[in-house]
Amino acid sequence: MNAIPKFAAPDREQYHRYFKRHLAKLSPNSEWISRMLASWSAGLGALPDGLGLEATEFHGLVNDFFHTLVMPAKAPSGRTADFSRMLEKDDLTRYLLARAAYPERQETGWITSILVAGCLGDDHLWQDLGLWSRQDLSGLIAYNFPEIAAANTHDMKWKKFLYKQLCEAEGIYVCRAPSCAVCVDYSRCFGSEE
Repeated sequence: MNAIPKFAAPDREQYHRYFKRHLAKLSPNSEWISRMLASWSAGLGALPDGLGLEATEFHGLVNDFFHTLVMPAKAPSGRTADFSRMLEKDDLTRYLLARAAYPERQETGWITSILVAGCLGDDHLWQDLGLWSRQDLSGLIAYNFPEIAAANTHDMKWKKFLYKQLCEAEGIYVCRAPSCAVCVDYSRCFGSEE
């Protein structure tokens, strides 16, 4: 078993190369998980302890994707999950799982929990997750939740889109504009994330 090294000047590129060398499972999720773990290990992003997973789930993910690695579940950034301020956690989890392409796979549950934990962050979802671009997040969602990806026809920012879907499912329409195209906050929902 290998412990994660402490690089002199930790950056996600070093961690990413390290994780890629130790990948034991090739899945379309492998690259995204490697990137999220690399950013998390470098103290970047907003993911808390265990990427937002319970400790046993986190160790299951690490063991499944990187058989030879041993990782502490504590976030190097010191962030912990405060789901008390996320009343919609269960609703968001149910929403994602109901639209999962592979609900029987354990990694789908892990990806779902990580996405929900990323929604606790204050930045764009791809940044909060520690992914390297919005395209990474769009790819992850398209693979794991293709129905959700297909529904985002106007390329709305992912966190806003997920919450808009939750609100609409509950019959809650908080936007005052008759359509997104005439809303004064249009650029906040659809503008560049780079």
